[in-house]
Amino acid sequence: MPNLIPHHILIQASKPARYIGGEPGSVEKDPASVSTRFCLCFPDVYEVGMSWTGLGVLYYMLNARDDVYCERAFAPWADMEGLMRANGLPLATLETGEPLARMDMLGFTLGHEMGYSNMLNMLDLAGIPLLAAERGGQWPLVAAGGACACNPEPMADFVDFFYIGEAEAGFGAVLDRYEPGIPKEDFLLAIASLPGVYVPRFYKPEYKPDGTLRGVFPIRQDVPQVITKAAVNNLDAMFTPDRQITPNVESVHDRAVLEIFRGCIRGCRFCQAGFIYRPCREKSPGRLLDNARKILDSTGYDEISLLSLSTGDYSAFSELADGVQGLGSNISLSLPSLRIDAFSLELMERMEGGRKQGLTFAPEAGTQRLRDIINKNLTEEEILEGCRLAFQGGWNRVKLYCMLGLPFETDDDVRGLADLAAKVADMYYSSIRPKKGGLTVNLSASCFVPKPHTPFQFAAQASYDELCEKQQLLKRSIRSRSVKFSYHNADTSVLEGALARGDRRTGTAILEAFKLGARFDGWSEFFDYGLWKRAFVNAGLDMAFYAHRERPYDEVLPWDHIKTGADKPFLISEMEQARRAVTTPDCRTACARCGACGL
Repeated sequence: MPNLIPHHILIQASKPARYIGGEPGSVEKDPASVSTRFCLCFPDVYEVGMSWTGLGVLYYMLNARDDVYCERAFAPWADMEGLMRANGLPLATLETGEPLARMDMLGFTLGHEMGYSNMLNMLDLAGIPLLAAERGGQWPLVAAGGACACNPEPMADFVDFFYIGEAEAGFGAVLDRYEPGIPKEDFLLAIASLPGVYVPRFYKPEYKPDGTLRGVFPIRQDVPQVITKAAVNNLDAMFTPDRQITPNVESVHDRAVLEIFRGCIRGCRFCQAGFIYRPCREKSPGRLLDNARKILDSTGYDEISLLSLSTGDYSAFSELADGVQGLGSNISLSLPSLRIDAFSLELMERMEGGRKQGLTFAPEAGTQRLRDIINKNLTEEEILEGCRLAFQGGWNRVKLYCMLGLPFETDDDVRGLADLAAKVADMYYSSIRPKKGGLTVNLSASCFVPKPHTPFQFAAQASYDELCEKQQLLKRSIRSRSVKFSYHNADTSVLEGALARGDRRTGTAILEAFKLGARFDGWSEFFDYGLWKRAFVNAGLDMAFYAHRERPYDEVLPWDHIKTGADKPFLISEMEQARRAVTTPDCRTACARCGACGL
């Protein structure tokens, strides 16, 4: 099995199988037979990256081309990084053990701001200069995509080009314009006008004396002023792989995956995915079942996970579920994303092959006022009814996912979460009356982070101290012994808020944090808030300026030159609706004319 890491080094690592490749379903090609060597780079550990469905789609889509060999690389865990650095081993691909520095193109997936430091570390481990301006023609082109690409400015200094949107829609056109030996500047200019392509070096940010942005302006006349995301119109017609790689190490989501639709009809005002993946588009049941049959045959999995932002909203769910049952009596369904109002006994009867695993629901807020503010369009009666149906179906473990620090939140809203969890527990014991066993309600609280391209992009994020106070208030308010409370670290959320709404200057802080030792910032055992605070100070930047400041509507935002879907005037109107605690109907009930369907 080709790999640059010698056996005596591999066996010193905690999970050597992360680094050897050769998994069932991986692609083997003769590198000499292709004109383009491409490496998909995931800035997290192997088992996390292998759980991301998009990686598999890109992997097989690119390898379907005769002129491209697409390979993979992941961030090595701390122990392996130490071994690699001590032995002078560069980061290499899993498929052939080729050093990343010898690739033609690297494609980084930036799904979360906490992966920024890992991207820089991967480049550094590969011996590749971090700054795009320092990479001449002998170095690979560095591309980036994913949700974080909808605000590309914080990572702009490190990336040659961003691909914003859905790769199935047009990334092939990017590769069509690449040829060995083409000058980097010529290639970047050739792709700069393609849908979804943003080349940072062709744009320059300008700032006002108060530090806010005047704008991000093209420095050439032959590149677009606004970059519009690339989007697929017909999901049935787009490329969909009929197999999956079976990981060497158990991944976070170790099962067959079917993406049933993209986008979301709901319009929750905090949810970035719900806005940047608009409009909602579904795959047909027939296409999905054909895909499921092939994936199950090629992998041996007996569980299918239906992937979407809100699985219960799939309009042909009954037909799809019937078809999945027809694939075999041992095949079970997993629904990772549910709205309580879409939950029913029919869904329960089709899930998990009769196994009563825990269910996760997301009421988000504890009072009707705050649920209306965030446009959850969910009542307490619907929440309790959904839980009642689950309990009647035999479930006795429920996770309630919520957020603290939402715009316009009061202490009564925080206490309302404890009251809601208690009502769920009381309803279980008063109406279900179990003969044996009890109920566990896991109340999980994350911290709200304002995200670009959402109505709440204008909101101030609660400070670290405020978020900690809210967590402790909720903890003190819980009275039921059936309710178990967990919460997300507030310091991580504050940093995420600063990076999410950062401009190009924040790249200086990211680089400084990397130099100070930042790695795996999404992992609590590695994250160092003090390190990041020093990095911002060293860069001459104020973290609060990015995280905790409310934006006026007329301020130019670092991502205003990127169009992902909903227009800014619509986002402003939704923010005003939130101030008045007025809801907006879902897209199937009434079109809100957000602008996404015109892309």
